[in-house]
Amino acid sequence: MKFNDAIFGVLLMVLGGVVLTIIQGFPSIPGQKFGPALFPGLIASGLLVCGLMLTLQGLRQRQAWVQLGDWVRQPRRLLSLAILLGGISLYIEVSEQVGFLPLSVLTVSALMMSLQVRPSRAVLLAIALSLMIHTLFYQLLRVPLPWGWLMPVSW
Repeated sequence: MKFNDAIFGVLLMVLGGVVLTIIQGFPSIPGQKFGPALFPGLIASGLLVCGLMLTLQGLRQRQAWVQLGDWVRQPRRLLSLAILLGGISLYIEVSEQVGFLPLSVLTVSALMMSLQVRPSRAVLLAIALSLMIHTLFYQLLRVPLPWGWLMPVSW
């Protein structure tokens, strides 16, 4: 899938404009020429310039706004995309009640099976990967992942 550069150019310009609008409310520091809005303002200005350049380049190329790849015509690939987006949506909605580990195992298993991994191997790999990811984020990086149903056995 390929998007025309003009689309991303417009998005960058909108982002730069939003940042410039927000930093107008930043307080000034008495006695100094530069305040807390300086660096965000420079970055936003850079985004505006880059966005303008991308937009002009995209308009000059005169190609389609969106070019879909061959994978869009393959039902299995679309199913995998739907499982991925559904898993993320499900996690956002019910992760506090259900927990990271059950939702991760469910989503990764479903994704692997949609990619033609044998069900027994998919579930075992999903459990192992989910435990590894949970350990990495929860223990090493100290990211508070939700326990949900597994709260009584949390470590």
